[in-house]
Amino acid sequence: MGCPARGKTGEENIVVHNAKGERYQCQVCGKTFVSRKGTASYGLRHPAERFTILVTLIAHGCPLQASVAAYKIDERTVLEWQERAGLHGKQVHEHLALAPRDLEHVPADELRIKAQGKALWLAMAIMARTRVWLGGVIAPRRDEHLILRSLLFCVDGLRSYLAAIRQTFRSPLPGRTGRPRLISWPDIRIGQVVKKYQGKRVVDLVRRMAQGSPETAHRLLAQSLGGSQLNTAFIERLNAAFRSRLASLARRTRALLRNPQTLEPLMSLMGCVYNFCTCHKSWRLPGILGGHKWVLRTPAIAAGIADHGWTVNELLACRIPPPAWRTPIHRGRRSCAEKSLIARWRS
Repeated sequence: MGCPARGKTGEENIVVHNAKGERYQCQVCGKTFVSRKGTASYGLRHPAERFTILVTLIAHGCPLQASVAAYKIDERTVLEWQERAGLHGKQVHEHLALAPRDLEHVPADELRIKAQGKALWLAMAIMARTRVWLGGVIAPRRDEHLILRSLLFCVDGLRSYLAAIRQTFRSPLPGRTGRPRLISWPDIRIGQVVKKYQGKRVVDLVRRMAQGSPETAHRLLAQSLGGSQLNTAFIERLNAAFRSRLASLARRTRALLRNPQTLEPLMSLMGCVYNFCTCHKSWRLPGILGGHKWVLRTPAIAAGIADHGWTVNELLACRIPPPAWRTPIHRGRRSCAEKSLIARWRS
């Protein structure tokens, strides 16, 4: 991390140090590193292929005990691999999927998680145009504190959404002395879809605008390919995918979440696999004559993040660039060597 050339590509400062051991060397700092440096499989004592297979099974809902029985690996090792892959998926998601872009239409919803001795809530959001999973937040209660951490827009009938959105998106009122008053942004549209139940069945849907006019909402929905009326279909499909892959999210199940700390890495891993590796039927294109009938695309392809559907191996091998090198701060004058490094690598 002390190398001024860190994160730079195309500078021809990396040379082969040991071809047989796949080891390379930086000519700027002189440090050597292996080819798996910066990937999820760095530092493993097991083959990378086995690690990829187990992560693929975990991301698609295979029980932990089944992986332990099939590959004769200790349960603690599989849990460590699960956490390692989840942390790597979180870094990939923050670097690629959370880049600034016009979201337009963001449906959101919460999932109830059955934990041992208590219940947790998982709030998630999705971009309607590209079906990209934007992230999730876990909290012990379904209240305003859960919503404030996730910044949601198009929601269901939970009242906390309205207060959270208005409290988050506001600006100081100019023209007054002292501490200015904060006012909510008037251009934000908040739509709600409220379900009415009779027993355990949905008997009616109420669509209403908590802020903004219905005409403007319909125009924005048409621009974002979200249909002609407010609905929660996109986030409900995402919820169904997560429920099918994680037993503690199912509505009727005997599987309880025993350790809540394992949920966040699992959520990041499943979300990254959904964005980069899972093809979505709504984004498939007609194939070329003589070739395939349909060309399948992932949400990441639709959003312009990726140019092809990734495999889980590509996801785990994705390298996140480290933060840019900063000029060291110290007393006294800088040496000529330090000045040349600053002029060469600071940009």
